[in-house]
Amino acid sequence: MSARILVVDDIEANRRLLQAKLEAQYFNVLHAENGRQALDLARAQMPDIILLDVMMPGMDGYEVCQRLKADPRTSFIPVVMVTALSDTEDRIRGLEVGAEDFLTKPVDDFALMSRVGALMRYNAVASELRQRQASGLKAGAVEAISEEELNRSARAFIIDDNPRTSARIATMMREAGHSATTLLEAGDMSNLSEMGVDILILSAASKAFDALKLCAHFRMTEATRAISMLLVCDQADTSKAGRGLQIGANDVIFSPVDRLELLARVRTQTRRSRYIDMLRKRVDRGLELSVIDQLTGLYNRRYMVDQLQQLMQRSVMGGKPVSVVMCDIDHFKSVNDTYGHDAGDEVLQEVATRLRENVRPSDIVCRPGGEEFMVIMPNTAGDLACAAGERIRRAVASRPFSVSGGRREITLTISAGVATINGPDDTMADLMKRSDTALYQAKSGGRNRVESIAA
Repeated sequence: MSARILVVDDIEANRRLLQAKLEAQYFNVLHAENGRQALDLARAQMPDIILLDVMMPGMDGYEVCQRLKADPRTSFIPVVMVTALSDTEDRIRGLEVGAEDFLTKPVDDFALMSRVGALMRYNAVASELRQRQASGLKAGAVEAISEEELNRSARAFIIDDNPRTSARIATMMREAGHSATTLLEAGDMSNLSEMGVDILILSAASKAFDALKLCAHFRMTEATRAISMLLVCDQADTSKAGRGLQIGANDVIFSPVDRLELLARVRTQTRRSRYIDMLRKRVDRGLELSVIDQLTGLYNRRYMVDQLQQLMQRSVMGGKPVSVVMCDIDHFKSVNDTYGHDAGDEVLQEVATRLRENVRPSDIVCRPGGEEFMVIMPNTAGDLACAAGERIRRAVASRPFSVSGGRREITLTISAGVATINGPDDTMADLMKRSDTALYQAKSGGRNRVESIAA
């Protein structure tokens, strides 16, 4: 997997060195020599990852990162701070302004590629979800991502067989307002998904288990795949840290663990995992909105047309009939005129409920619009569809409708027209026209009845 990486450094030799390392791994590299140029390039080129030097004249890397994260156009681009400074305070400051990670000069090749690889995996998922949301989903159709939800307290599970270090990390988390459970307290790891864990903190120094094997297991298991993983490694064991990132750990922190750095990294990782989760929910919700009628919860016209086309094609190939029942509420306009549109909405919702209760699981109940409803019945001949239409008609007429918050009851009926596919040359337009004609005949014949046109 390749990526476009923006390298920002005021010293050309440093830029060229990073370029050579990255291009050797087939990455596409962009350059910026100062903060202003970096902001302009980020907005214009939308790189996948930004490697950002901290110590630059004028606008330093911290300010650049802060501006990138404050701009909705670039806020989602992962930023790795690169600096000669190695103090914990510098790492914390970088994480606090929104950086995803921190590399110290001279940049180790293995650490660089491991960090970039981990960020690419995250970015691939996030980019795919953003693209799916942007292509075909109506803007504003789903709720905005909540900063409050992104920043709520984390739920951590600490996997460490050392009671002292395990308890120390748990205490750091709890004192900061997070929830923390240690493996020694829980006894096993069987309930991680049920516990709602946001982040796993795994000690690579544990003797009772192999932390890297656990990383691989958690990343491959459906129930734990989305949970962030923070690997705690000894400072001398950078190869294990890099291997952990390659296997599936989201981040690495070196022991002895600094409290502020731990909390900053936990915050970064939990925000990222929640961001992905929210994007997934937005996409799922958007897809639902694209096929569901929001008033009744039935399928809308778009979905109705798509499913009917597919079922008619299968019917032609397999010889099994498809029928439709087109229903219309009798005198619905008078409901709106007499009781108001809120009462009309209540009627539509109750009709939808009675329809769902009186069809088979395989039938597709839709609301094309207004007071019209359609039931698509796969593998159903005309006589069975007429019987189903009659069952629906009786269900609607059998008892009054409660409206105006239960203060009134009104009696309503429906009329229905039934049509069945008529051979391989039949089109959806023909089928729909016959059902409309049958419905018109039911209305003309006195309403509260079912009519059928076979061909």
